[in-house]
Amino acid sequence: MPEGYEQAEQELPGVGPWVGEWPTEPHFDPELLANGDRRNVIDRFRYWKMEAIVEELDRERQPFHVAIENWQHDMNIGSIVRSANAFGAQAVHIVGRRRWNKRGAMVTDRYQHVEHHETVDDFLARMRELNLEVVAVDNVPGSVPIETTALPEKCVLVFGQEGPGVSAEMRDASGLVVEITQFGSTRSINAAAAAAVVMHDWVLQHRYNWRPA
Repeated sequence: MPEGYEQAEQELPGVGPWVGEWPTEPHFDPELLANGDRRNVIDRFRYWKMEAIVEELDRERQPFHVAIENWQHDMNIGSIVRSANAFGAQAVHIVGRRRWNKRGAMVTDRYQHVEHHETVDDFLARMRELNLEVVAVDNVPGSVPIETTALPEKCVLVFGQEGPGVSAEMRDASGLVVEITQFGSTRSINAAAAAAVVMHDWVLQHRYNWRPA
């Protein structure tokens, strides 16, 4: 941990007040330096202003996006926003209902760009504007295993609600439909977990140059 950081009390997350002479760089937050930083951020961003963190992340984000279509389980929406932040997604797109419970995001929505689209048509128009290939993730007839499929670098990964999955309208508009190969008795895995698996697969392919056989 860099000089000047003070480990927080054992029962509290984060770090305590800055010890010694304060740094003068503009990205540091005087209030956090004085009182400590208890936020859920990596050590690199301790004591940084929130807007400074977002600016730094914007310089480093991956070229893939994530979309959520008609999800009803708010905690899953929060979980996927949290995963999108962890894997450096450019943005998260929510198609359908606007309101969602942000508790599952663990405040990562403050650092992650989130866009809302009322309809599939609105969403697809935005994807054309961004020049992103639509990749649906669903275990339906005609889908291909993600383990042996190359994902486009500039794409949006679309996840549907557990049960119904991605809508037929969205699948028809997708250039690619992939599924996660499963080996047990359950028909599907948790949607938020599936999203994390697919995002990590994109990272393996495009950050670590791993290619499916």
